[in-house]
Amino acid sequence: MAMEFLSRCASSSSSPCFAFFNVHLQHTISCRATVKSQVLAWNSPVVGFGRSTSLGTDGRGRIWGCSCGTNRGLLLRKLWRYHSSLSSASGMSSVCYRYVFKWKKYAVNFRRVRNAMEKFRHRFSVQLARVMVCVMLVMSVSSTFEDSPSWALTEENLLFLEAWRTIDRAYIDKNFNGQSWFRYRENALRNEPMNTREETYTAIKKMLATLDDPFTRFLEPEKFKSLQSGTQGALTGVGLSIGYRTAVDGPAGLVVVSAAPGGPAERAGITSGDVILAIDDITTESMGIYDAAERLQGPKGSSVQLTVQSGPSVKHLDLVREKVAINPVKSRICELPGSGDNSSKIGYIKLTSFNQKASGAVKEAIDSLRSNRVNAFVLDLRDNSGGLFPEGVEIAKIWLDKGVIVYICDSSGVRDIYDSDGSSTIAASEPLAVLVNKGTASASEILAGALKDNKRAVLFGEPTYGKGKIQSVFKLSDGSGLAVTVARYETPAHINIDKVGVIPDRPLPASFPKDGDGFCSCFEDPASACNVNRVQLFSR
Repeated sequence: MAMEFLSRCASSSSSPCFAFFNVHLQHTISCRATVKSQVLAWNSPVVGFGRSTSLGTDGRGRIWGCSCGTNRGLLLRKLWRYHSSLSSASGMSSVCYRYVFKWKKYAVNFRRVRNAMEKFRHRFSVQLARVMVCVMLVMSVSSTFEDSPSWALTEENLLFLEAWRTIDRAYIDKNFNGQSWFRYRENALRNEPMNTREETYTAIKKMLATLDDPFTRFLEPEKFKSLQSGTQGALTGVGLSIGYRTAVDGPAGLVVVSAAPGGPAERAGITSGDVILAIDDITTESMGIYDAAERLQGPKGSSVQLTVQSGPSVKHLDLVREKVAINPVKSRICELPGSGDNSSKIGYIKLTSFNQKASGAVKEAIDSLRSNRVNAFVLDLRDNSGGLFPEGVEIAKIWLDKGVIVYICDSSGVRDIYDSDGSSTIAASEPLAVLVNKGTASASEILAGALKDNKRAVLFGEPTYGKGKIQSVFKLSDGSGLAVTVARYETPAHINIDKVGVIPDRPLPASFPKDGDGFCSCFEDPASACNVNRVQLFSR
């Protein structure tokens, strides 16, 4: 070893000191390194010279020169060449680094120098090992990308990827229920059979199931078309809106959110809050709401059997499907007792759904009621299970002069704000009361929350259903589609109503009727059990 030779040389001299020690190192990923060290006497001239040459087992050549005399002079020279190479087969990476160490003039003990050199060697080896590990990791990652599918994608693969990209861009949870969404894509393309359209549909449904979100679902072409017809105002079924139970107690099944006025279900006595236990003798305990909705719809004139629990009693009903024309708005005038100019008229508007006709129908109802000189309005949202989100926003603008309507939020916080600037407002001044119940859901809750938080209306009734997530529908290239949860919403007061609902300002009497005629009778007859006077209805 170099230091051992130096120590032996120095042992014949009483001087343990040397002048300077310089190290220069250059190294690359395919490298050559040269180390030169020189030790010179710093207090005496050189009087002699000796030479020792050795070849190490690691391929490094060493030449040592030393002369020690009575004048304690010392000369040590070492020429050390080190050759090493490391290259990557892929040729994708190159690492280059240079260390320059300079030890200036220090008087130290040779034994301590030897220890320092051993430490330097060890540290250098550790650093080199770390560099090699990093290079190996880079090569491993490169290999992973090189292993990605390189085969030609089929038409079925492309449809699957179209659905995958839609979820990737639009879905609210960017953690995708705690999984690597990219890795799922690669694994599915390798392992899921996609030789036919049915197999591709199955692969898409399996992918969506990993999100554990019942509101994000796949729609075959006929279901997608049916959904579009529903939002446009016509369905063939029994006139039921259904949802998942929000209470943990009670019977397992699907809850009735609302029954369409005049539809088969309402005529059979089914009301909001009833629980559907079975459809055609198939239990609904583990049935999804969209599967149930598909079973309830069918050809006009066909029948469907329902097992329904209403309170403590269970009913078995045989309903005949019919085309349920969804006229979203009904209105009438309620005249309060009085005479002449002292009489007051209230315009009652029943809004049953948020389809494409809803906002226009509400405007028409307001204009018609105003022409009959009404001076206050009641908006009845009971048993309105929602519908199109944009229609809910547009109807809020009708009643609000200015103010926030809803905050749209994702996993990162508030993403968008919908507000009213007054340009669409036609009824911002008249007193307004809003009626809600547990069948008030989705877009209805957006409207009710906006009117309540902006102090535009007084809410009466019971807490609403509590559906605080928003879905958008996306059409795929083959006519199928995806309904995707794209956001959650908060009311203008930043209240997340999901599974909680909008809390009304005041309750309604238990016997308060749900139809327009019954509503008006509660005002016109002071002796009625449901009587509510004007002051109670519109004051806070």
